Amino acid sequence: MSSAASPSTTLDFPHRHLLGIEGLKAPEIEGLLDLAEDAAKSIRRPGEVRTDLRGRTLINLFFENSTRTQSSFEFAAKRLGADVMNMSIPTSSVQKGETLIDTAVTLNAMWPDLLVVRHQAAGAVELLSQKVDCSVINAGDGAHEHPTQALLDALTIRRHKGRISRLIVALCGDILHSRVARSNILLLNTMGARVRVIGPSTLLGSAIHKLGVEVYTSMEEGLADATWS
Repeated sequence: MSSAASPSTTLDFPHRHLLGIEGLKAPEIEGLLDLAEDAAKSIRRPGEVRTDLRGRTLINLFFENSTRTQSSFEFAAKRLGADVMNMSIPTSSVQKGETLIDTAVTLNAMWPDLLVVRHQAAGAVELLSQKVDCSVINAGDGAHEHPTQALLDALTIRRHKGRISRLIVALCGDILHSRVARSNILLLNTMGARVRVIGPSTLLGSAIHKLGVEVYTSMEEGLADATWS
């Protein structure tokens, strides 16, 4: 087994939480992608052990079920050396009427270092972040944002295309109700891509133009010249 690995990529990230893509600057996003790429490469090497999060405790707090997302956070945190606890919401006091604030106070008393939270209500994750002393990562809140999914999508695009800026990226389907689409739009615009959304008008919303995208209801027209769809 090789010696414990330390991160070879440094990141200047002044934010305590990751609640959304909105508000992040292009260098901060680029730095997160570089750090993720570095970690992904190292953990694929046989016997490689990373200690970035050694001594840290991460709690997964999922008010919405998502086995794939929760497992991904658990797996990643453990591969980086963290201790992980998964809260079972169906059997917790939340089902007995405990409020989100009550939950935040209880968890805060455990002194975790990171909370990964998914909640069905937009804004709930930010509210919880105001009540705890640790860092909070938004794993999806209502129809608001899903920042880590957008970062993962961006990393995939960069791997295949070598860049994000100046690409024409088409997002197809139910944009109105998709927190992933919203986060993708915010990230892609920040990184200099040209973003198109394609879908029936009822699934795009009347305010879609405010997000700085090109709007199409024709799949054929929307995909024309798109470099990633």
